Amino acid sequence: MERELRLTEDGSHTVYVTGLDESYHSIHGALQESMHVFINQGFHTISRSPMHILEIGLGTGLNMMLTLIESEKIRIEVYYHAVEKYPLEPAEFGQLNFERIIDGIPSGSLLKMHEAPWGKQFNLTESFSIYKEQSDIRSMDPMGRFDLVYYDAFAPDKQPQLWTPNIFSKLYELINPGGILVSYTAKGSVRRDLVSCGFKVERVPGPPGKWEMIRATRI
Repeated sequence: MERELRLTEDGSHTVYVTGLDESYHSIHGALQESMHVFINQGFHTISRSPMHILEIGLGTGLNMMLTLIESEKIRIEVYYHAVEKYPLEPAEFGQLNFERIIDGIPSGSLLKMHEAPWGKQFNLTESFSIYKEQSDIRSMDPMGRFDLVYYDAFAPDKQPQLWTPNIFSKLYELINPGGILVSYTAKGSVRRDLVSCGFKVERVPGPPGKWEMIRATRI
């Protein structure tokens, strides 16, 4: 997979995949998008400790780093299971600028996260445990159930095979009652498929560049 590092409009890095003509984050701002979609509309809507989080699409690790910062602020324990089929190489993640531009990331955490072993539980801090799985959602082997799902796969028109009723049904069974799934998209077919699998779906304000996004709750 041919990739290149790019700056987004808020000064934070993203990765652009040439073969898909798609970037990991919004060009309007990777940091802004992740904070809005996954932290403000996701993490901060769940009040549980410990909190069990599943991320589909680890990518640069930005969502995980922001979750680490926020969990330290409110002092909760987090178990974070991240799924990624095509991990970044050291030459790629070594150039990411998140620690330089984001206040609150414990020094060296981004590097530790990327260098942590795959397929083994790793304590990033005393209260933040991670498990990285090199897979995609169709073949992943999750550990337990989750309170929150960050669904950060490539866009439905780029990888439609990752946005199907079968996948959403699988996720429904993995989410605890009252748990939620958040994603940057608001595509009608995605909303309808989530509803058909049993989720209560809300369209909430989106990040810069998008009118709306999806938040789905297992009821």
